[in-house]
Amino acid sequence: MAKKKAWLPLTEPEKILFWSSNIWALADGMLGPLFAVFAQQLGGDILSITWAWATFLVVTAVGTLAVGKMGDMFGGHHTLSVMGYFTTAFFTFGYLLVTTPFELFVVQAGLGLGLALSNPTWYALYDRYSGTGKHDGLVWGFATAGGQIAQACAIMIGGLIVTHFSFATLFTIMGTLSLCAAFWQAKILRYAAR
Repeated sequence: MAKKKAWLPLTEPEKILFWSSNIWALADGMLGPLFAVFAQQLGGDILSITWAWATFLVVTAVGTLAVGKMGDMFGGHHTLSVMGYFTTAFFTFGYLLVTTPFELFVVQAGLGLGLALSNPTWYALYDRYSGTGKHDGLVWGFATAGGQIAQACAIMIGGLIVTHFSFATLFTIMGTLSLCAAFWQAKILRYAAR
């Protein structure tokens, strides 16, 4: 009997990276365009909203360069990636405590740090474990498309949650999903010594 081909030609480590990334994308995508609405409810104006988002991007960009270099110099991609996922989960729950625009800046900076820890290391690991090269385009296509589909679904789900419940409910669900993604990502640590 012929062996059935997998619908997703991924190695075990790639599957860990793929699913943790998509669970994280689902959590992250729930806030999406609702970020501006939440910031306005805190008393933020257009400038504070844009500055909070810019803070996130600057911390992410600078941190990504530093972590990428550090990971290359000292190794530890597995550990840094997992630390990034847990940092992101921690600061996602931090949204529950935000009551002022300044506190939003702090959470955004923390989320930027988490992304800086996880992004370059995740890509390095996904590249390392991407198999023989026979399906590289497909494998990277799945990684990219999976995240975009998860975020598209998440935006709609986030809107429904805030409409029918509250931002607190949304942040609790986002934080829980982020934590699930972090624990899923932690499975990659078993491959660190190989």
